[in-house]
Amino acid sequence: MWTVLDSPIGELRLVERHDAITAIEFSPFREGDGRVRGARDDAHPVLVEAARQLTAYFARDLKEFDLPLAPEGSDFQQRVWTELCAIGYGETASYGQVAHRLGMTNAASRAVGLANGRNPIPVVIPCHRVIGANGTLTGYAGGLERKQLLLELEQDALF
Repeated sequence: MWTVLDSPIGELRLVERHDAITAIEFSPFREGDGRVRGARDDAHPVLVEAARQLTAYFARDLKEFDLPLAPEGSDFQQRVWTELCAIGYGETASYGQVAHRLGMTNAASRAVGLANGRNPIPVVIPCHRVIGANGTLTGYAGGLERKQLLLELEQDALF
């Protein structure tokens, strides 16, 4: 099942399967990519709660999500995504720092970056909080403009 939420970073398609969020997709939405989405259901309880929490996040009233998540990915990707959730609201970490937190060297930064880019649940799994080693914004599946907006939203909420 899925629903659409209007947000400051554009429309987001929230997708659930077996009562857990499996994806948050940026507009323009892609069709025919093989992802299981099912039918639209704006009243599904998990989707309603996800929309409520995201709305509160964008209003700067929520700093930590509490949603059932079921992102699909390899064991390594799952480890990276779990580590991303440990990066606090308003904080950032470099790809190398994430690699070190996983017990790896800087040589794993590229693999961390690839896993970061495949995160199917952006915003909730905060891949936008990962930046380049020199502090620059680097790739983001939703585009650098969205990444910048998310980081600014969190920074503004801290002051």
